[in-house]
Amino acid sequence: MMICTPYFDGSTMSHSLLVPCPHCHTLNRVPAERLQDGGQCGRCKAPLMSGTPLALGAQHFDVHAQQGDLPLLVDFWAPWCGPCRSMAPAFEAAAASLEPRVRLAKVNTEEEQRLAARFGIRSIPTLVLIHKGRELARQSGALGQEQIVRWAQANLPGAR
Repeated sequence: MMICTPYFDGSTMSHSLLVPCPHCHTLNRVPAERLQDGGQCGRCKAPLMSGTPLALGAQHFDVHAQQGDLPLLVDFWAPWCGPCRSMAPAFEAAAASLEPRVRLAKVNTEEEQRLAARFGIRSIPTLVLIHKGRELARQSGALGQEQIVRWAQANLPGAR
């Protein structure tokens, strides 16, 4: 269920999106037309958009994957994985291109084995695109920045 709240700016009615803070993980309502402005968390006052992937563990994963209204692109990786390390700069650069339309996150499969098992991660790196708790697409293997951006955009809700 998507949670939308009417927002009145004096001339039009609009809807707001729930955007989890990348720092304290509090849900924030942001008017859809103001998403590009980034905004700041109502609780911790940190920026809601950083242009960089956030490290997620099991404790806060569902806030971003299920409760937030932004699609979540997750890189399941491990520190010992050569292809994971080589893809890391491309994933970081893709975050700057895809935010604020998509939130990017990294899950260390060595530290978050239950989360990796929950998603059936069999090889790394694996990218999983999630929206409102539902997996939209999956891609295994290292990709470059442009490939990550194209793949994510092609699999976003409404792109097909």
